Amino acid sequence: MERILTIIAFIILCGFLGVLIFKLPRLDLGIVVGVTVLMAFYDLFIHKKPSS
Repeated sequence: MERILTIIAFIILCGFLGVLIFKLPRLDLGIVVGVTVLMAFYDLFIHKKPSS
């Protein structure tokens, strides 16, 4: 159950940041959003494995 909620939370974060990028397409903002998504991916899926 925790894995499903983690995936849903990551999809919502990516959706929110995707809207930001499409409404305001700037290179510097895109880099910051890319780093944010990579850090969230690492934290949610690599660093801490959900206990099943």
